Amino acid sequence: MRSIQSARRAATTTAGAALTALALAACGATSGEGSGEDGPITLSVATFNNFGYTAELLARYSEEHPDVTVELIDAADAEDARTNLTTKLAAGGAGLADIEAIEVDWISELAQYPELFTDLADPELEGRWMDWKVAQATTPDGKLIGYGTDIGPQAICYRQDLLEEAGLPSEPDEVAELLGGADATWDDYFAVGADFVKSSDAAWYDSGVATYQGLVNQVDHAYENPDGTPKPLAGNSEIKELFDTLVAQDRAGLSAGLPQWGEDWATGFQKDAFATMLCPAWMTGSIESNSGGVDGWNIADVFPGGGGNWGGSFLTVPASGAHVEEAKELAAWLTAPEQQTAAFEEAGNFPSQVEAQQSEQVQSFVNEFMNDAPVGEIFTNRALAVETNPYKGPNYFAIHQTVQLGLERVETSGEDPATSWEKTIEAYETLGLE
Repeated sequence: MRSIQSARRAATTTAGAALTALALAACGATSGEGSGEDGPITLSVATFNNFGYTAELLARYSEEHPDVTVELIDAADAEDARTNLTTKLAAGGAGLADIEAIEVDWISELAQYPELFTDLADPELEGRWMDWKVAQATTPDGKLIGYGTDIGPQAICYRQDLLEEAGLPSEPDEVAELLGGADATWDDYFAVGADFVKSSDAAWYDSGVATYQGLVNQVDHAYENPDGTPKPLAGNSEIKELFDTLVAQDRAGLSAGLPQWGEDWATGFQKDAFATMLCPAWMTGSIESNSGGVDGWNIADVFPGGGGNWGGSFLTVPASGAHVEEAKELAAWLTAPEQQTAAFEEAGNFPSQVEAQQSEQVQSFVNEFMNDAPVGEIFTNRALAVETNPYKGPNYFAIHQTVQLGLERVETSGEDPATSWEKTIEAYETLGLE
């Protein structure tokens, strides 16, 4: 498996080529109409990380549809899934799964090529999702290319035992108040971190790159103007300020400098490497899976800056598929209230489906691993705190990767921040976006 750093580098340096290849593929795309044959079929669903689609869940669909077998293809990480998707789309779609999951940061790029995807619009499903979730998957010409799975309202996950050992308040309500409560700011979060590291061998948070994600998701137009044109990175004072802020916190010892999804990050959970992390709902599943033998995790219903959404995905149906109508039906089923609720209970993926969010099952759900944190209530509150849906245009992913890599060089390689920022500017310029 490639490291996340090499995967990011490959994604960034090939962004322009991938866009060109996708454009060419879109010009020659033809919509798949299904095999037209009677008899059993197999539908493949390609995901990444953990969508909460258990074997039992997929078997239930086959019970309801006896002629359909569902096969799950789970990529090692999101970068691998994206590379596979864009490479095969650029080649005409051969080899793609019948249903391909995509992450929100890619969707504006892919929405430029609606011919490559099946239109999933269905009057019977109108009102199923939050309006802004539907808008994210709607192309400029009005085509719906993705059914929403989860959203990522963020709280703060923390090691209750490590805060207690450092002499800081450790109960969830106390931690929320310590970080500023409803008026929490990033300055509050970093100030408490500075106090923590004075009394602990652990870092305050896992990664500056991950923390940057929370900061940048509160910027309305981080990398692109409202019309989609990119902002020159060399003159982007907002992004440079965020970069400098996180470099300063790294220098103060607040960051463990562990790139998320890497092996060191995974083992860091068991080595008391860090005490807190930004925690979109879906992250709770990853924390649990990496924390064997550690039982000190909890969740505070608070987030710096008021609220923020990190991530959230969609299910798409490539137009090149052999069974597009059957795949569309399966995608609708997987994103129905019952299945979104099941995925939340299995993996912590908070529903983008309005009915599922309001269900008693979600509202009353507690996470036993997280010291019985009332996660249904917490992430509902965190979703309501999200006041902005930052614009992510067709160039967002590529620009975002260059900045992340710049921060990662400082944290993991000890590169001089000024030198790394200059390299970031150079990497931006090689994208050829201006």
